[in-house]
Amino acid sequence: MTIRVAGAICAAFLVTAPLATAQTSSNKVAEQTDWSVFVESDPQECWGVSSPKSTENTRDGRRVQVRRGDILLFVTFRPGDEVRGEVSFTGGYPFAEGSTVEVRIGDDAYQLFTDGEWAWPASRDDDERIVASMKRGVDAVLTARSSRGTQTQDTFSLLGFTAAMEEAEARCSS
Repeated sequence: MTIRVAGAICAAFLVTAPLATAQTSSNKVAEQTDWSVFVESDPQECWGVSSPKSTENTRDGRRVQVRRGDILLFVTFRPGDEVRGEVSFTGGYPFAEGSTVEVRIGDDAYQLFTDGEWAWPASRDDDERIVASMKRGVDAVLTARSSRGTQTQDTFSLLGFTAAMEEAEARCSS
Protein backbone atom coordinates (compact mmCIF):
# COMPACT_ATOMS: atom_id res chain seq x y z
CA MET A 1 0.00 0.00 0.00
CA THR A 2 1.48 3.34 -0.96
CA ILE A 3 1.54 6.32 1.37
CA ARG A 4 -0.98 8.12 -0.84
CA VAL A 5 -3.48 5.24 -0.58
CA ALA A 6 -2.92 4.94 3.16
CA GLY A 7 -3.49 8.70 3.48
CA ALA A 8 -6.69 8.42 1.46
CA ILE A 9 -7.99 5.65 3.71
CA CYS A 10 -7.13 7.70 6.81
CA ALA A 11 -8.78 10.77 5.27
CA ALA A 12 -11.86 8.70 4.46
CA PHE A 13 -12.24 7.76 8.10
CA LEU A 14 -11.66 11.31 9.33
CA VAL A 15 -14.14 12.76 6.86
CA THR A 16 -16.96 10.23 6.96
CA ALA A 17 -17.25 9.91 10.73
CA PRO A 18 -18.09 13.62 11.29
CA LEU A 19 -20.23 13.78 8.15
CA ALA A 20 -22.44 10.97 9.33
CA THR A 21 -23.25 13.21 12.29
CA ALA A 22 -23.60 16.23 10.01
CA GLN A 23 -26.12 14.48 7.83
CA THR A 24 -28.42 13.71 10.77
CA SER A 25 -27.99 16.85 12.93
CA SER A 26 -30.99 18.88 13.98
CA ASN A 27 -28.90 21.86 15.11
CA LYS A 28 -29.73 24.17 12.22
CA VAL A 29 -28.72 27.70 13.16
CA ALA A 30 -29.16 29.64 9.92
CA GLU A 31 -30.50 29.47 6.40
CA GLN A 32 -28.90 31.51 3.65
CA THR A 33 -31.13 31.15 0.58
CA ASP A 34 -30.18 27.69 -0.82
CA TRP A 35 -27.66 26.82 1.93
CA SER A 36 -28.27 25.87 5.56
CA VAL A 37 -25.80 26.15 8.43
CA PHE A 38 -25.54 23.60 11.24
CA VAL A 39 -23.46 23.56 14.42
CA GLU A 40 -22.44 20.78 16.80
CA SER A 41 -20.55 21.48 20.02
CA ASP A 42 -18.89 18.20 21.05
CA PRO A 43 -16.61 18.22 19.19
CA GLN A 44 -17.08 21.69 17.75
CA GLU A 45 -18.08 21.44 14.10
CA CYS A 46 -19.92 23.86 11.79
CA TRP A 47 -20.99 23.28 8.22
CA GLY A 48 -22.97 24.61 5.33
CA VAL A 49 -25.00 22.12 3.34
CA SER A 50 -27.26 22.16 0.31
CA SER A 51 -29.39 19.75 -1.71
CA PRO A 52 -29.36 19.82 -5.52
CA LYS A 53 -31.85 21.94 -7.44
CA SER A 54 -31.90 19.32 -10.20
CA THR A 55 -30.65 15.80 -10.81
CA GLU A 56 -30.29 13.73 -13.96
CA ASN A 57 -29.59 10.01 -14.00
CA THR A 58 -28.52 8.28 -17.21
CA ARG A 59 -27.37 4.84 -18.27
CA ASP A 60 -26.11 4.13 -21.78
CA GLY A 61 -27.04 7.69 -22.73
CA ARG A 62 -30.71 7.34 -21.71
CA ARG A 63 -32.45 8.89 -18.73
CA VAL A 64 -33.35 6.36 -16.08
CA GLN A 65 -35.22 6.35 -12.78
CA VAL A 66 -33.02 5.30 -9.87
CA ARG A 67 -33.45 5.21 -6.13
CA ARG A 68 -30.93 7.41 -4.34
CA GLY A 69 -30.46 8.39 -0.73
CA ASP A 70 -29.68 11.92 0.41
CA ILE A 71 -27.74 13.98 -2.13
CA LEU A 72 -25.80 16.65 -0.24
CA LEU A 73 -22.91 19.04 -0.79
CA PHE A 74 -21.08 20.12 2.39
CA VAL A 75 -18.41 22.58 3.43
CA THR A 76 -17.24 21.89 6.98
CA PHE A 77 -15.22 23.70 9.67
CA ARG A 78 -13.70 21.71 12.57
CA PRO A 79 -11.37 23.95 14.59
CA GLY A 80 -10.21 21.08 16.82
CA ASP A 81 -8.76 19.37 13.72
CA GLU A 82 -7.67 22.66 12.09
CA VAL A 83 -10.17 22.05 9.26
CA ARG A 84 -11.37 25.22 7.54
CA GLY A 85 -13.64 24.82 4.55
CA GLU A 86 -13.49 21.08 3.81
CA VAL A 87 -15.63 20.19 0.78
CA SER A 88 -17.46 16.86 0.66
CA PHE A 89 -20.28 15.30 -1.33
CA THR A 90 -22.57 12.33 -0.89
CA GLY A 91 -24.44 11.22 -3.99
CA GLY A 92 -26.94 8.96 -2.25
CA TYR A 93 -25.39 5.74 -3.59
CA PRO A 94 -22.04 3.91 -3.60
CA PHE A 95 -19.73 5.40 -6.21
CA ALA A 96 -18.01 3.15 -8.75
CA GLU A 97 -14.76 1.86 -7.28
CA GLY A 98 -11.79 3.99 -8.30
CA SER A 99 -14.01 6.63 -9.87
CA THR A 100 -13.93 10.39 -9.34
CA VAL A 101 -16.61 13.04 -9.17
CA GLU A 102 -16.22 15.99 -11.51
CA VAL A 103 -17.18 19.38 -10.07
CA ARG A 104 -17.86 22.19 -12.55
CA ILE A 105 -18.33 25.75 -11.35
CA GLY A 106 -18.49 28.13 -14.29
CA ASP A 107 -15.33 27.51 -16.33
CA ASP A 108 -13.53 25.83 -13.41
CA ALA A 109 -13.36 22.02 -13.12
CA TYR A 110 -12.17 19.91 -10.19
CA GLN A 111 -12.00 16.23 -9.29
CA LEU A 112 -13.11 14.64 -6.02
CA PHE A 113 -11.91 11.17 -5.09
CA THR A 114 -14.50 8.69 -3.89
CA ASP A 115 -14.82 6.08 -1.18
CA GLY A 116 -18.15 4.33 -0.70
CA GLU A 117 -20.89 6.96 -0.80
CA TRP A 118 -18.59 9.94 -0.11
CA ALA A 119 -16.31 12.12 -2.22
CA TRP A 120 -13.92 14.95 -1.37
CA PRO A 121 -10.89 16.82 -2.75
CA ALA A 122 -7.42 15.31 -2.46
CA SER A 123 -5.93 18.21 -0.47
CA ARG A 124 -6.67 21.30 1.59
CA ASP A 125 -5.37 23.42 -1.30
CA ASP A 126 -8.03 21.84 -3.53
CA ASP A 127 -10.67 22.60 -0.86
CA GLU A 128 -9.59 26.26 -0.89
CA ARG A 129 -9.75 26.49 -4.68
CA ILE A 130 -13.18 24.88 -4.85
CA VAL A 131 -14.59 27.10 -2.07
CA ALA A 132 -13.20 30.21 -3.80
CA SER A 133 -14.88 29.13 -7.07
CA MET A 134 -18.13 28.44 -5.23
CA LYS A 135 -18.10 31.96 -3.76
CA ARG A 136 -17.79 33.40 -7.29
CA GLY A 137 -20.12 30.93 -9.01
CA VAL A 138 -23.80 30.62 -9.74
CA ASP A 139 -24.08 26.84 -9.51
CA ALA A 140 -21.96 23.73 -9.03
CA VAL A 141 -22.57 20.72 -11.25
CA LEU A 142 -21.32 17.40 -9.87
CA THR A 143 -21.08 14.45 -12.26
CA ALA A 144 -20.40 10.96 -10.94
CA ARG A 145 -20.82 7.27 -11.70
CA SER A 146 -22.50 4.77 -9.42
CA SER A 147 -21.27 1.25 -8.71
CA ARG A 148 -24.13 0.07 -10.98
CA GLY A 149 -22.90 2.18 -13.90
CA THR A 150 -25.44 4.99 -13.70
CA GLN A 151 -24.09 8.44 -14.47
CA THR A 152 -25.54 11.14 -12.24
CA GLN A 153 -25.46 14.88 -12.67
CA ASP A 154 -26.52 17.00 -9.71
CA THR A 155 -26.79 20.79 -9.95
CA PHE A 156 -26.46 22.79 -6.73
CA SER A 157 -27.38 26.46 -6.50
CA LEU A 158 -24.69 28.64 -4.95
CA LEU A 159 -27.16 31.36 -3.99
CA GLY A 160 -26.42 32.17 -0.35
CA PHE A 161 -23.21 30.11 -0.31
CA THR A 162 -20.87 32.95 0.71
CA ALA A 163 -23.16 34.10 3.53
CA ALA A 164 -23.53 30.50 4.77
CA MET A 165 -19.74 30.03 4.79
CA GLU A 166 -19.23 33.28 6.69
CA GLU A 167 -21.83 32.16 9.24
CA ALA A 168 -20.36 28.66 9.64
CA GLU A 169 -16.79 29.93 9.90
CA ALA A 170 -17.73 32.62 12.44
CA ARG A 171 -19.53 30.09 14.62
CA CYS A 172 -16.46 27.83 14.60
CA SER A 173 -13.80 30.51 15.03
CA SER A 174 -13.67 30.36 18.82
